[in-house]
Amino acid sequence: MSEHGVLENSTLNEYSEIFKQMGHPSRLCILVNLMVQKESNVSNMQNCLCEPQSTVSQHLAKLKSAGLIMGERKGTEIIYRVSNNEVRSIIKDLLTQLGKGECLI
Repeated sequence: MSEHGVLENSTLNEYSEIFKQMGHPSRLCILVNLMVQKESNVSNMQNCLCEPQSTVSQHLAKLKSAGLIMGERKGTEIIYRVSNNEVRSIIKDLLTQLGKGECLI
């Protein structure tokens, strides 16, 4: 048991980082859209977010370095998808709580 009583510090740190990355509206939007669409490239995300490609790329880099998404090169583009099962569960629960989960995922 940890000093916090329920969870180990390493678990708290891991989930704190996940929630930190999900806490930015644009990054949460990226994650939700990747869950709904299954995968996407930067151009599609840029159009959805109405943000410059460089800004979207910075968000993707943060999500990727935190281990929440992965990118796979297909020709000249990189296709992104959610790769973290905990994030998948959190987003699925979020969409379900908002009444959108069953129809979207």
